[in-house]
Amino acid sequence: MSREPLPHDPGPHWGEVGIHGLHRPRKWDAVVLVDALPLGGDRMEFAALPDGTLVSGDDRDPAPLARKLGLTPPYRAEAVRRGAESWSVGARSIRVVELAAPASGDEIEIVWDESGRRVEIDGDPTLVSFPELERLAGDFDAWVVWARRLSGTAWEVEIRPL
Repeated sequence: MSREPLPHDPGPHWGEVGIHGLHRPRKWDAVVLVDALPLGGDRMEFAALPDGTLVSGDDRDPAPLARKLGLTPPYRAEAVRRGAESWSVGARSIRVVELAAPASGDEIEIVWDESGRRVEIDGDPTLVSFPELERLAGDFDAWVVWARRLSGTAWEVEIRPL
């Protein structure tokens, strides 16, 4: 008894180059494994300012981890313990801006769209303006700028069009 062929081929049709679609955006610019490093804790976050100064949220010294990265500052890094004295470190380049006017909080969000400009410091609305941050948005019609204090007047900045 012969079987009738299917009316269509149900198999995948990926084309000549394989699976189609967009690749996932890269999260890290550098990733390293650092052995023989007795640091306390299981996680560490730190940033390198443009002059190479390292800023950490705790009293541990991130310099042994930063030396192994080989990434030119400024960058933000995250380290995770992978064994008794082994750490995995990932870092990505960041934009750092020095703000001339003092800001009272640690996070700034500026949104510019058809309804105008809105500024928040640590989630609270304010009338304070930050021209250094607003100039970074360039020619976008609508945009958002996020800034996070790294140290003193140094801020990590991210700009996105809306």
